[in-house]
Amino acid sequence: MFTYFKKINTFSSSKLYESVVVLLFSSLICTVASAQEKEEETLDTERVVIVKTYTPTISDAFKIKSTPVVNDSVTQQKKQIRYSIFSVPVASTYTPEKGRAANIDRPKPIDIYDNYATLGFGSFTSVLAEFYSNFQINRSDNMGLYLHHNSSQGGIKEVKLEDKFYNTFLDLNYTSRTRDYTYGIEAGVEHQLYNWYGLPKNPILNEEQIAAIDPQQSYFGAKLGGKLQFDDLYFKNASLNYRFFGDAFSSTEHHIVAKPTFEFEMGDNLITANFIADYVNGGFERDLSILEQTPNAYNILNLGVNPSLVILRDDLTVNLGAALYYSMDIENKDSDLFIYPKITASYRLIDETVIAYGGIEGGLKQNTYRDAVKNNPFVSPTLKIIPTSTMYDAYIGLKGKISDVVSYNFRGSYISEDKKPLFVNNTIPVLQFEGYDYGNSFTYRYDDINTIKGYGELNFEINKKFKLGVSGEYFNYSLEKEQEAWNMPEIKSSVFLDYQINTQWFAGAQLFYVGERKDINNQFALLPTVSGSTLTLDSYLDANINFGYRLNDQLSFFVKGNNLLGKNYERWANFPVQGIQVLGGVTYKFDY
Repeated sequence: MFTYFKKINTFSSSKLYESVVVLLFSSLICTVASAQEKEEETLDTERVVIVKTYTPTISDAFKIKSTPVVNDSVTQQKKQIRYSIFSVPVASTYTPEKGRAANIDRPKPIDIYDNYATLGFGSFTSVLAEFYSNFQINRSDNMGLYLHHNSSQGGIKEVKLEDKFYNTFLDLNYTSRTRDYTYGIEAGVEHQLYNWYGLPKNPILNEEQIAAIDPQQSYFGAKLGGKLQFDDLYFKNASLNYRFFGDAFSSTEHHIVAKPTFEFEMGDNLITANFIADYVNGGFERDLSILEQTPNAYNILNLGVNPSLVILRDDLTVNLGAALYYSMDIENKDSDLFIYPKITASYRLIDETVIAYGGIEGGLKQNTYRDAVKNNPFVSPTLKIIPTSTMYDAYIGLKGKISDVVSYNFRGSYISEDKKPLFVNNTIPVLQFEGYDYGNSFTYRYDDINTIKGYGELNFEINKKFKLGVSGEYFNYSLEKEQEAWNMPEIKSSVFLDYQINTQWFAGAQLFYVGERKDINNQFALLPTVSGSTLTLDSYLDANINFGYRLNDQLSFFVKGNNLLGKNYERWANFPVQGIQVLGGVTYKFDY
């Protein structure tokens, strides 16, 4: 009973609720419909005027993220995949062919021998002999020997006195090299024989007078020296040399030169200090005054120092320095102080193609009797020996390589020298006692000379087998006392050629040209201070050529021809040279 009553109440409530909802919804529809009809009845047409321009705006866009973050609790993580590749070889029947290197013609290396001997004979009964030997004592020490002999028995046309000559010298040297330093010792002897055969045409001498003349002069000398060089010390190197020189007329000369050098770096620059002590002592039995017969002695000591600073900056190299000399003439109790510039510079304008260089340098040169004989063996043993001061040598030039074949060097300079020695013809004294008293010898005259000098050279290296070189010099002299720059030419030039024809034949040539020179024609002057007329020595051209044949690496033959134009030109006044000279010989190289 209770249960059934409950069900009836539940059903009645539900129905009642649904009836109320339907009634309210119907009333709302009716109200809206009536309102719409009322509005339609009162709607009128109106005119709308817009007084403002339309300015639309664009709202900001929101970019969708390409990788949005998903907040999902059920998102699963990716599973890591592991895999491996199994390499399976592929069968191939291709076989590459091995490459071949190109064939290169390698020249056969030339064997180098430590010793050689040369012997040759030629016209005018001339003999040439040379011997060189090098002894390798151990890995660091070696000793060398060099012997040279060149002689001729003369035979110059129209020469009335003996004109033969000898020139022989022997040099020995010993060198030792260690890890920290190197030292060497050298010694040598020399002997030369010449004749004053250049008699002037006037005055005329008879056969008896000519036969009484003894024109022979002999020179002999000896030397001893040593050098020391360090690799890692400020005291870089040092040398000490002594030389003795004399002749058959009791002339003697002792010459000692010591040169230590210090060198150290300051930053990127190099500082060098060169010291020199140059001492010469000698004398002759007489001077130019044959009447007084006074001995002619000289005793000179020159002390000098030359500090310099080397600056390297890319393509620029500058050497800034100076030289200070103190010269003491001990014989005459006189002394002088000299200061010289030592400045040089070079600049690469175009790599190695164009290099500009210049400088201004000076120095004090110690003249010696041996130097005079080396330049002119027909000097008389009556010279006056004093130093020559080069106040400055200012120069500027260009050098470089036009190509791999052609290189060049051109330079112009202005040189100022005080007490420069000039060779002049000796006068003929009233009484002739010696073989050089017949106007057939030379002496020194000193003067202050300014020289304008131009120099140029071209070198052609066509290949390793052919080389050609050409050079020329021009001089213009300005003197203080003398009328001319005696025996000094205005023009000098030379050409040389070297040609390796093949592995066996080789050839070479040299051509020398020397312009006119002036000398004093003082054969009629009674005193040396009185100058006679001036004579002119003709210019000359000397052509030389040589051929050689190499039989093997050790044995070769050669032929030389000198003065092939055949002119008996005069290098010095009244001293004609030999005509065409031909000499042939053999050279043998060997090892012990």
